[in-house]
Amino acid sequence: MASPEPESHDAMEAFLSLRLKRFFSGPIFYGMKMLSPCPLNMMQRRSFLSLAAGAISATALGQASADTPSSVLHPVDLGQDRLNETHSLGITNIAFKVLTRDTNGELFIIEHTTRKKGGPPRHIHPNQDEWFYVIEGKFLFEVGKDRIVLRQGESILAPRQIPHAWAFDGDKGGKMLISYTPAGKMEEFFREVTKTNAMPKQDAALFAKYDLLLVGPPLSV
Repeated sequence: MASPEPESHDAMEAFLSLRLKRFFSGPIFYGMKMLSPCPLNMMQRRSFLSLAAGAISATALGQASADTPSSVLHPVDLGQDRLNETHSLGITNIAFKVLTRDTNGELFIIEHTTRKKGGPPRHIHPNQDEWFYVIEGKFLFEVGKDRIVLRQGESILAPRQIPHAWAFDGDKGGKMLISYTPAGKMEEFFREVTKTNAMPKQDAALFAKYDLLLVGPPLSV
């Protein structure tokens, strides 16, 4: 006489039966019906458990493959733009390094290369933190009421809702990495203002269109 099957098999069968019921009632098997349950002997139950586990695993694998992008790697060469585009503000060039869509809107990063002294007007990001990392050159920053000069390897955070501005104050050109968290509309903003190949005008309506507040003139250097 065969020994009774462990209770763990009963639990597994119940679990897989429920999963299969949901599986076959999903969109792929819409309109199909499950066969009425019938008693299973030891051999049949083992075959059922093996088949059910395999079906569910294959379905999960297929779903994961469908949800996973073909590639999540987006290497960007030295000095290059993520899409090999050109974005110029006259005295500066901007290379997009991490696009808004790369992080589902969580982050946008640019490399800012400048050849002449100057910078953008004082402004506020109501919903974003802006972080600056100086790669080379000398830059003057104003965050709130504080001013500081940064050089190679130094960085500073301009928190959201705090007025800030920066200006290149060197002699041989400078370069920074600038990140925006979350990305907001900054990629759209830079695509718009670089169409004129000049620093953006002090136009409050233009800034507001991209969720920015214009609050003052550029820093004097």
